[in-house]
Amino acid sequence: MKENQTVVTEFILLGFCLGPRIHLVLFLLFSLFYMFTILGNGTILAMICLDSRLHTPMYFFLSHLAIVDMAYACNTVPQTLVNLLDETKPISFTGCMTQTYLFLTFAITECLLLVVMSYDRYVAICHPLHYSVIMNWRACSILAAVSWIVSFLLSLVHLLLILRLPFCGPHEINHFFCEILSVLKLACADTTLNQLVIFTACVFTLVGPLCFVLVSYMRILVAILRIQSGEGRRKAFSTCSSHLCVVGLFFGSAIVMYMAPKSEHPEEQQKILFLFYSFFNPMLNPLIYSLRNAEVKGALWRVLCKESHSCLVWCSHHKA
Repeated sequence: MKENQTVVTEFILLGFCLGPRIHLVLFLLFSLFYMFTILGNGTILAMICLDSRLHTPMYFFLSHLAIVDMAYACNTVPQTLVNLLDETKPISFTGCMTQTYLFLTFAITECLLLVVMSYDRYVAICHPLHYSVIMNWRACSILAAVSWIVSFLLSLVHLLLILRLPFCGPHEINHFFCEILSVLKLACADTTLNQLVIFTACVFTLVGPLCFVLVSYMRILVAILRIQSGEGRRKAFSTCSSHLCVVGLFFGSAIVMYMAPKSEHPEEQQKILFLFYSFFNPMLNPLIYSLRNAEVKGALWRVLCKESHSCLVWCSHHKA
């Protein structure tokens, strides 16, 4: 058997088999989403860096979330756009494994960052007098670093388990990027261990963190209802509701993809879910945080006013 096996050196991503005209429409649509994702998250990141009023733990973690969302898009979207224009263009084995590894890394990082952000809100609202002591910059840096390190290491486990498998054909992945479950279907060996590790990882990185987030927000809700000031209550609700929207979008789609029972057409179901996960979620996050958060809108307004003032000063100087 081993003598007759051929080593797969590249894969073909089948993507969406919908015809050239629809592919062109999708190419333009996805390109627009990609641009909005980079610009939106880039704007959030720039505002946090430029406005000293946003140099707080909550926006420190939000800046990391913006970086993750941009990395998500840069990891999956360009290859998808290429495949929409040329369905036969292959992706190398190394490129495919790299894409899988990075996708898992960014997914786990986002999951852990959302948990850390919920803890930050819990401390801010339930223990406001101790907030600056508990969420000091050293603690914030450690929490962010641990989120990234854990995600890199967990993703490395998945990658090593994939690399031990032989791939001898077929070499067509029924997806628009190298998603781990779709890649495993092409392995010429038993993938039970891989599936078990994926499920176990989902329990620890999805179900466990989601329970922690829900418990945190139940306690936050009780604390908010006790706030006497109407303005304080509205501000707390505004901040927490934007975070809950992001948590619901992320965890909801991830749990359905990896833990829910599969339908009769699992590949098509997964493609639609991953479209939401890879395109819409990173694009919606900056919109949710900017529209639901007065501080972010205020920072954007201050940056725009500062730039417009600088332009007016420059123009008046050159006219003079």
